[in-house]
Amino acid sequence: MENYVIKNIKRPSQVIIEEFTRFDVSTVYEAQGKAGLMNYQLRPIIKGSSICGPAITVTCHAGDNLMIHAAVEVCKPGDILVITTIGDGVSGMIGELIITALMKRGVQGIIIDSGTRDVARIRELGFPIWTKAIFSQGTTKIKGGNVNAPAICGGVTVHPGDIIMADDDGVVVVKQEDTKFTLESSKKRMIKEEGTKQKIANGELSIDFYNLRSVLEQQNVYYYEDEEEFHIKHGELLV
Repeated sequence: MENYVIKNIKRPSQVIIEEFTRFDVSTVYEAQGKAGLMNYQLRPIIKGSSICGPAITVTCHAGDNLMIHAAVEVCKPGDILVITTIGDGVSGMIGELIITALMKRGVQGIIIDSGTRDVARIRELGFPIWTKAIFSQGTTKIKGGNVNAPAICGGVTVHPGDIIMADDDGVVVVKQEDTKFTLESSKKRMIKEEGTKQKIANGELSIDFYNLRSVLEQQNVYYYEDEEEFHIKHGELLV
């Protein structure tokens, strides 16, 4: 397979990116039909962080970060570096020095399906990273790979320029061709949720406004006034 770096990619407009920053990961994931959510193992090293921007994709061999170094020069302000590996690994593929270089380029954050190190210093720098592991094990810089090729990260295929959103709930990918649909669906979901919040504030029960009582009946879920009634009823059934 050819190893390569694509220097320039098509990115969503800044207007679109700013629209998406109004939402959280869970809202967008639900709005696009429960799709695009990366594996739960990718967790933020700085709680409370949230990022939203176009993906620069990097595919490295496990335990080798050569292509991450190659990716630095193609990054532009606002980009999010999405890193995956050929072969499973948790080596510390990124650390303080790479992070400092990426910050200089204006990169927002990193999603990495591998390991991160120098975490205390990275937290001091305030740089958002979602990672599979925290591990000091070092890497080599001798194996080729790809920058800005389709990559599978956290179980989801990411194309260069796809929108990446990440927060405390996880990481979700919005395909470039789906941005308009997902944006409109997210807006509708937000409006619906505001209505639901108002119902809860009014004292309404979710089991009623979601029409779940019929589902309970279908699943043969019975109600008893108290434990005594429960035991009496079950005593009768055992006779």
